[in-house]
Amino acid sequence: MSDGLRGRAATALERLVGASALERLVLSVAALLAALVVGGVLLAASGYNPLLVYVYLFYGAVGTPFNVALTLQQMTLLLFTGLAVAVSFRAGLFNIGTQGQLVLGSLATALTVLAVAPLVPGGVVGAIVLIPLGLLAGAVTGGVYGAIPGALKAYADANEVITTIMLNFIATGIAFYLVNNYFRVSSTVATESVPGYATFKPLVFHPSSSFSLLVFFGALGLAGGVHRLFKNTSFGYDLRTSGLQPEAASYAGVNAKRMAVTSMTLSGAIGGVAGAIFVLMVEGRYIEPPALGFDGITVSILAGNNPIAVIPAAFLFGVLKSGGLSVGFQTDVPPQLIGVLRGLIILFVAMPEFFRMVGGRLGVANRERVAADGGEPSPSDGDDGGDDDA
Repeated sequence: MSDGLRGRAATALERLVGASALERLVLSVAALLAALVVGGVLLAASGYNPLLVYVYLFYGAVGTPFNVALTLQQMTLLLFTGLAVAVSFRAGLFNIGTQGQLVLGSLATALTVLAVAPLVPGGVVGAIVLIPLGLLAGAVTGGVYGAIPGALKAYADANEVITTIMLNFIATGIAFYLVNNYFRVSSTVATESVPGYATFKPLVFHPSSSFSLLVFFGALGLAGGVHRLFKNTSFGYDLRTSGLQPEAASYAGVNAKRMAVTSMTLSGAIGGVAGAIFVLMVEGRYIEPPALGFDGITVSILAGNNPIAVIPAAFLFGVLKSGGLSVGFQTDVPPQLIGVLRGLIILFVAMPEFFRMVGGRLGVANRERVAADGGEPSPSDGDDGGDDDA
């Protein structure tokens, strides 16, 4: 790479790192439009009408109340998994194990509710007891399972990427073995359904939508709570500093080992709650969940690990998921091509934020200041990878 080209790339990266929230929003919209154009060209080259595909994609996401409920259902689940990933990523730890934490959290929720249900009366009293108990079981199980790679990282210097990936397989194997051999009640590898009064009910949408506005608003509240935790508490400051400047955090007295375990535990707990919601809102029983934990990684990266930005990122994913189902049902476009289209949209929208995060980590925004005063940038000078208000 020539010096001139390298300089222009560095200047562009500095501009991207220093972009305001409005500029980043405009850039995301432009990236989305560019993805739609490229996807349209790909569809046309494959012999399909891109306008028709996009109409079905939009209609399938928000065209009817049922479609809206399906989109918001997917968005709600991805809010939880995206926030789980964001917590660990902001602490400088790569939790690839949200899927395993979700799986065991959902199993613990189903088994706990089924075990306690005969001991409590039904109706409102049963709901008041069993729903919080199921959420607590999911959170505790996910948190404990998340603490394992955190402890291995802190006390054995084990790479958390490797350990969390391996723990995903272990969690899936444990859940399959237990359900298949001890809790299965039909030909499907699934538990018995939990009592209806122990599930979240739709307040506005049709009961068949498997979506609760109460859970949706709870997820939004959790996003706001995590944002406030990052911005306005000493724990959040220590967590962010540990992720950005581990040496500076250690110098300031932050216990790096305890922070690794604590952040992974919190991340796992949120992932476990996602599993509980999958049981108590969507399925009503334990059945192996879809890859919501892995989707949460992309949602978090798309949002720059910003808890507030996770909300629109999860909505975009929800639109693509529910709209993609409609395209598959209403057209003869192959599922593989629909997957490519979704991937293009995600890639185009995510790449500017990805490069912004990279630039912030490298401290490129401080280059002019360093050159001017000849000193080193302070830890507070760099971008924190997404802490700006969305």
